[in-house]
Amino acid sequence: MPRQRQVLAVCCGTHIQHDGMLDMLYPLLPLLAQSFGLSYAEVGLVRAANKMAMAGFQLPAGLLAERLGGRGLLALGTIGAGAAYLLLGFSAGYLSLLMVLFLAGCGNAVQHPLCSSMVSAAYGADRRRGALGTYNFFGDVGKLTFAGLTSLAIGTGYSWNVTVQAAGVSGVIAGIALYYALRSLDVAGAPDRAARSGASPAGQGWGIRDRTGFAALCGIAIFDASTRTGFLTFVAFLLIERGLAESWAALAVVMVFSGGMVGKLACGFLADRIGVIRTVVLTELGTGIGILTILWLPNMAAFFLLPFIGVALNGTSSVLYGTIGDLVDENRQQRAFGLFYTLGSVCGILAPLGYGLLGDVFDIPVTMAVIGCVIFLTIPLCLVLRRSVNRGGIRVCSGTP
Repeated sequence: MPRQRQVLAVCCGTHIQHDGMLDMLYPLLPLLAQSFGLSYAEVGLVRAANKMAMAGFQLPAGLLAERLGGRGLLALGTIGAGAAYLLLGFSAGYLSLLMVLFLAGCGNAVQHPLCSSMVSAAYGADRRRGALGTYNFFGDVGKLTFAGLTSLAIGTGYSWNVTVQAAGVSGVIAGIALYYALRSLDVAGAPDRAARSGASPAGQGWGIRDRTGFAALCGIAIFDASTRTGFLTFVAFLLIERGLAESWAALAVVMVFSGGMVGKLACGFLADRIGVIRTVVLTELGTGIGILTILWLPNMAAFFLLPFIGVALNGTSSVLYGTIGDLVDENRQQRAFGLFYTLGSVCGILAPLGYGLLGDVFDIPVTMAVIGCVIFLTIPLCLVLRRSVNRGGIRVCSGTP
């Protein structure tokens, strides 16, 4: 197997583990709400605890990796996240639940910026977007696998405590294996002193070659992440409120992830063929229309529409991540990915909290309608990105209109 594919395989395996641990919380949220007597706003804070840590540590992780190398940092974060999930199973109250999830988020924070930059560096500009689409696809494999196993374990009588502890053990083992795999490939080791001090003037600063385009890209990511985290947090509550059995509602996130797997893999390659702008517009329109549609469909019809919503909901990210490498110098991509993921994590904090408060004041159907409408704010930003590309600064991809 070529070395670049081996790097991609290791990063895909890491993505499975981290995203699986992160998003297995979604089917557990109704159980946690019942166990600890939580309001919708408190449920939003549970999900936001991870995102607070990720928002605070993703950018420092990218900066630190430039100085120390990403290999040890990535392995340490994976082991730390696994250890936090082991502790999560012993949480006896709401405060301890939040604290442990914050610690888990600190470990999870290193994965996205470091793995994305490794994959981006391993592949050339013509193949980067497809490779990152594959990497993102395996993140959804992890989400679907861990969320599916969580739902299955709960359905067969296991407590949520045992479920998260099993995930924690797998995280510790994965972190150890990851370190030795990257060392054997000689990837992301500590740079020597000459490499750290000999950067060219062009590589100084953030290395952003088109600030308007990068700002528009970040704006699209902000609304996309807000919609995704808001929808995933409250879709099960929507179906339960409408009378769907809890056993079915617990599978709602799994249904979204099943479509999201296809979307993340397909949309990266689709953008290489028809262009970034067209692909993002299609996925964001599909997301908003799909979310609004489930509000008036019968319960089971809405349930089986969820995979199709997942295709659009999760597909946009592959396009956005693959475009960073076109707008930022290669030796500054770790910090650029860190900044990009940090913005998404901040939205992951604010969106569940804001939508949770909205659900407490009004109701979940109204909240879901707002979530579905917010995503349409990305369309004007797509036009800004298009103008930036057409000005001749950067060609985001050959198929861009």
